[in-house]
Amino acid sequence: MIRSFRETTPKIAASAWVDDSAVVIGDVEIGEHSSVWPLTAIRGDINRIRIGDYSNIQDGSVLHVTHRGEFSPDGAELVIGDQVTVGHKVLLHGCRIGNRVLVGMGAIVMDNAVVEDRVMIGSGSLVSPGKVLESGYLYLGNPARPKRALSEREHEYFEYVANHYARLKEDYRPA
Repeated sequence: MIRSFRETTPKIAASAWVDDSAVVIGDVEIGEHSSVWPLTAIRGDINRIRIGDYSNIQDGSVLHVTHRGEFSPDGAELVIGDQVTVGHKVLLHGCRIGNRVLVGMGAIVMDNAVVEDRVMIGSGSLVSPGKVLESGYLYLGNPARPKRALSEREHEYFEYVANHYARLKEDYRPA
């Protein structure tokens, strides 16, 4: 379901796909060839959400933001780069996710955290508010900590999985 909020309607690229059971509200932009899978909630009601090209937001994920106000003058918008895979039941809240990132199932990334390009976040990990995850590493745990450098094969996986979901979504689009 695509819903306007306060006269702002989500902008979804013609080549993107949003499952009918997902909810996308307000100031949200979804880039070319990206996909939003069943039962996902993307709520850009009190700040903006931007999702780049060839990114996929998988089943049951929740994407939200923090409003501008007394306790957070700038609020916290949510920005997701290109070729990002967001696993099942991930919570992304007011953070910045770079390009070619994999966020494992059930992970949580909190306000003002920054995930640089080419990072893997392990399933169930918690990225604390304001934390910066440096490029080229696998992060695991609660709180998330660098476990090891990514292998060349893992670097190749970012593009592979992004392209896989870009193709798979085509099987779900109406004929």
